[in-house]
Amino acid sequence: MTENTCVRIPDGLWTGLKKLGINAHDLVQKAKMQLTVITEPIVTVEQYYALWQAYSDTIDDMEAGMLQLPTVFETTHYPPPVLVAYHARNYRDALERMARYKEMCPPEKLRMIEEGTNCAIELEFFDTEQAVPPLLVGTTLAFLLELGRRGTGYSIKARSVEFTQSFNQVQALEEYFGCPIHIGAERNRLTLEKSDLNRPFTSYNSELLGILTPVLEKTLEEQRHSHSTTEIVKWIMKRNLTGKRLDIHETASELRMSERTLQRRLTEENTSFKELLKEARHEQARQYLANPSLDIKEVAFLVGYKDQSSFYRAFRSWEGETPLNWRAEHALIKELH
Repeated sequence: MTENTCVRIPDGLWTGLKKLGINAHDLVQKAKMQLTVITEPIVTVEQYYALWQAYSDTIDDMEAGMLQLPTVFETTHYPPPVLVAYHARNYRDALERMARYKEMCPPEKLRMIEEGTNCAIELEFFDTEQAVPPLLVGTTLAFLLELGRRGTGYSIKARSVEFTQSFNQVQALEEYFGCPIHIGAERNRLTLEKSDLNRPFTSYNSELLGILTPVLEKTLEEQRHSHSTTEIVKWIMKRNLTGKRLDIHETASELRMSERTLQRRLTEENTSFKELLKEARHEQARQYLANPSLDIKEVAFLVGYKDQSSFYRAFRSWEGETPLNWRAEHALIKELH
């Protein structure tokens, strides 16, 4: 599965990591990412994987680490897509809601397959040039079982758990899941007894579901048309315009993808790096010029021009007039309104 998309770091992740004694700033820096992701948590799939790999590199026991976040993550910190699953009618309803709304959270999809007396939940991750961190896979499967246990109040055991990766030891995982762990499998999969899916949730809340479900459905539809590669590249450009020359190689490196992959994704979205850079400078120039406290020389620098004359030529090509005239007209329009 290949997706040209970005993901939102789940609400409460930093809180959960803090409970485990992991400093968010240290983790972000270890992942070689900007600290702004802590307050502006929209990242690329590659960056999200890098964050989880940094988490994996921080802890001593990766297998035990797979069980830490799901068990310390408090229900009060569940993001809305998970909250509706926790307050579902039963375990099956919860898993179906998780599968539907998963694309609003981290970059994987869930697929439920019911055969005979079993129900398998398979994970399918976005393809990137960076491998999916095993810690992310294990944490996700552990959370799906933890959700059922918390919702039903019953110590549900899995029939089997499969991982495509190999681990050094699986004893802690087998004790938690209550079943054999198969490594080097074809799929990442959690298999449950179908009868457990019919167990009612003691946390069922129809009133809350009635409030959250319509909002999530609307958000899901909107999100399917947002967070493109174009948007995230332009966001990176605007953040890095000041005082430096931007090139596609540096931007691709920040996105943790090759220059060729970035070019291909932008072409698929009917744009180019050069075109986006022009749009980013144009949009930022208008925003800065609307601030009367900034002089033209400062605005030119803030949008990446070394001299005013180059900025004047560029702005005239965008707006058909000089920055000074545009600012004067904008100020007059604002005054009239």
